[in-house]
Amino acid sequence: MNSDAPVAVVTGGATGLGEQIVRRLHAGGHRIAISDIDASAAGTLAAELTTRGPEARAYTVDVSDRSAVEALLGQVLADFGEVQVLVNNAARTQARKLLEITPEELDEVMRVNFNGTFHACQIFGAHMAAAGYGRIINMASLAGQNGGTATGGHYASSKGAIMSATKVFARELAAQGVTVNAVSPGPQDSPMVRQIVGEENLDAMAAGIPVRRLGSMEFIAEMVALLASPGAASVTGACWDANGGLYMR
Repeated sequence: MNSDAPVAVVTGGATGLGEQIVRRLHAGGHRIAISDIDASAAGTLAAELTTRGPEARAYTVDVSDRSAVEALLGQVLADFGEVQVLVNNAARTQARKLLEITPEELDEVMRVNFNGTFHACQIFGAHMAAAGYGRIINMASLAGQNGGTATGGHYASSKGAIMSATKVFARELAAQGVTVNAVSPGPQDSPMVRQIVGEENLDAMAAGIPVRRLGSMEFIAEMVALLASPGAASVTGACWDANGGLYMR
């Protein structure tokens, strides 16, 4: 167990894309704080990783609750002493036609996806700025760039807002040695996509992508790991696309 290894906090880190990001950062030598509302899955993953590398710990957090995010920082500092990397991955959605989204559902999706990311950028960004170093990576989405509604118009709107906030935080924190970037995946071979689209429609979806395949969570995790590295010091305020050519700019 290396107490000098950098510390990464990953929200929504227990399953799906978050889990792949956690595994990639851990394999790269990071100590990991796995934040998730699924305490059992987070604890199981943390225990597994700790047996074969740097320490990993699980934290049960609802990122839509600002006080819970503040408590998370305090707990991680008490356990690890510092935080160098934050990955804002926690998100939720419900595939629903735009005109059928209720105010309650809109509020819930925005509180988790956008508010949770904004709160974490503020809270952890202040800690990193005081330390003079930090890497923040926000998970965006192709839906937030092209207005796609397959995953829900509220989800797309929240991801578009995250991309704007990424630029604002990047500009504000740049002089303090903190970079803030976003990664914007297109259709991925992931549990969420399989659930929303249906297993029977995956081949048709892949055929409509210029590279003729769905993206992979492992590749997205590699992008996150690069942005989380000291070598990415000159990259800030960027949104890295991984959509197989569906959206070019």
